[in-house]
Amino acid sequence: MKLIYCCIISAMIMGACSQVEKDQQEPEVVADDVTGEIVYYTDFESDYVKPRNVEVWLPPSYRENNEQRYPVLYMHDGQNVFNPATAYTKIDWNVDGVLTKLIEEGKAREAIVVGIWNTDRRLGEYMPAKPVRESGRVEEFEERSQHQLHADDYLKFLTSELKPYIDETYRTLPDQPNTMIMGSSMGGLISGYAIAEYPGIFGAAGCVSTHWPIGEGIVVDWFGKNLPESGNHKLYFDYGTAGLDESYEPYQLKMNELLVQKGYREGEDFVSFKFDGADHNEAAWQDRVDIPLLFLLGLE
Repeated sequence: MKLIYCCIISAMIMGACSQVEKDQQEPEVVADDVTGEIVYYTDFESDYVKPRNVEVWLPPSYRENNEQRYPVLYMHDGQNVFNPATAYTKIDWNVDGVLTKLIEEGKAREAIVVGIWNTDRRLGEYMPAKPVRESGRVEEFEERSQHQLHADDYLKFLTSELKPYIDETYRTLPDQPNTMIMGSSMGGLISGYAIAEYPGIFGAAGCVSTHWPIGEGIVVDWFGKNLPESGNHKLYFDYGTAGLDESYEPYQLKMNELLVQKGYREGEDFVSFKFDGADHNEAAWQDRVDIPLLFLLGLE
């Protein structure tokens, strides 16, 4: 059953400890195929990055049980997460529908999902900055991509502005084991980077169709050296064999080897899946989004 409850809220965040000014507007349906309740923030401002829209999906029991607290999954490319009307290809991930079904079947924990829209700086915000800087290739990267490196600022926005706001506004479980992050393509890179840079904040990452070839794989080597030691984090990886994904396998296999060398146990601390015939697009990610969701939020 499709239920649409979309609130439009303007929020301005002036820093981690600042007050939030919210102007409640008339409720407006901005989603035409959404399961459950989404609270929509337009132009969520930041001291670190450009303003962007943020969507907060609330799990089925959120309005019914005022005592319950929930883990939080942060997702990049938020316009593609819940709503086909705003999705890049007009096909969304359907995280709202799939997670609702998994919850109803008793397979997954209820969770709050935060969809963070991208901006025209997407490439610069999602490209891990330290691997480029430490390789001495900043000028080359910026010349080729026509983007400056903004990933460190983007993660500051997530960790010092957005997450504190979400934890203050909603009934979350704010600790590291209950804070997860996920994205596809470049969003997979920035999700892994978030674990490496903020291991005390993010406990798990879903890296879907991770775009390893950018920078000739320098991020793989950097992750091998800088991801946290095993035991306190969970990492999900996958890739297809068509489109952009066709070139991913050698990089992913190397990433798997580096994780094992760091003590990560495949099947427990990390998983890595190959999907034959799967392309690099939202339709492919929608088809298999239940798999990373179960890895991140599945009930034992």
